[in-house]
Amino acid sequence: MAVAGAPRRQAKFAPISGKRGRAVAHTAVLHQIARLQSLPLVDAFGRSIDYLRISITDRCNLRCVYCMPADDPAPSSWAPLLSYRQLVTVVRAAATLGFTHFRITGGEPLSRPGVADFVREIAGIPGVEDISLSTNGVALGQLVPPASGGATGEDSGTGVTLAAKLAQAGLRRVNISLDSLRPDRFRAITRLGRLEDVWQGIEAALAAGLHPVKLNMVVLRGLNDDEVADMARLTVTRPLDVRFIELMPFGPNYKEEPRRFVSGAEVKRRLREAGLDLAPELDAPGAPAAAGAGPARYYRIPGARGRIGFITAMSEHFCGGCNRLRLSAAGKLYPCLGDIGAVDLRPALERGDDVAAIADLFRQAVAAKPERHHLQEYQQRDFSWREMFRVGG
Repeated sequence: MAVAGAPRRQAKFAPISGKRGRAVAHTAVLHQIARLQSLPLVDAFGRSIDYLRISITDRCNLRCVYCMPADDPAPSSWAPLLSYRQLVTVVRAAATLGFTHFRITGGEPLSRPGVADFVREIAGIPGVEDISLSTNGVALGQLVPPASGGATGEDSGTGVTLAAKLAQAGLRRVNISLDSLRPDRFRAITRLGRLEDVWQGIEAALAAGLHPVKLNMVVLRGLNDDEVADMARLTVTRPLDVRFIELMPFGPNYKEEPRRFVSGAEVKRRLREAGLDLAPELDAPGAPAAAGAGPARYYRIPGARGRIGFITAMSEHFCGGCNRLRLSAAGKLYPCLGDIGAVDLRPALERGDDVAAIADLFRQAVAAKPERHHLQEYQQRDFSWREMFRVGG
């Protein structure tokens, strides 16, 4: 019973009043804002955006028929590349917004010197959980000087493979383009490539402990579509993921798409006709977070060590689960591969390393992300302006 005139017992969690109370409340709000800003950005359609593909060059040492013209583009068409320092600023900004997955692309990213040092630097940025690479694989097996303090290669005694150096720097996994298993056909599709160089790169990636190693095949009717079963069988005895990718109507040859296009459903049918059973992975569609953040639907031949994936951007788009932005080598941030809209980061980057300013531009890009692409309308729309080697494959 309360005694008249006795002082009231102060509540255990009584609010703090006055200036100190307002300061505490303000601090709490700031902490809440910081916490929210570290979460993945969410676009207008409820998709969490946490994956950034970074093109570090639009140059390439191959000339694949579905990607690049046979001759070098005019020198005036090449945009100056963002510096590695500027790219690090971009990654820092993205990480503050909850981006966790980063893929280095091109062009051919390994044609630009300094990739391993770039990987090492962004691997140390708080919030960066996964760094991967898309490459044609030609350079992965080449011997290079080891990183400072790193181990030397057993075979040469003086160097390591580039794949090993990248793994030491913090690269976790790699996607390698492989459109044919036949040397002459591989040469015809890439115009410049040697199949043995790519296989050397694949072996180097496996030896370096990169996992998973994914082999990407763009299926082209009349060029390589008769090899899909042979490609799929690679997964039986090797820890390789083979992914069949539908041709998209990009670049100056976009009108070739109807003649060359092979759907994912047709590839599945051909595999089953070849006697290959396909069991869907339990987590399909999509790979588990530890194995990637991409759009492939995965299957497995019973007992196989690797998986078979299908990327069906044309016949069964996966826009509802899109979680990515793309940064071109010239500094344009693209919300959607199939949309012309972009946010230009270069002016802000040239003013200095202002992470907050770049983060604001990321928010603009996410806000502009469309609900879906309209690549299926290529016969009514001209997509020749979209060149994969420029925006990042």
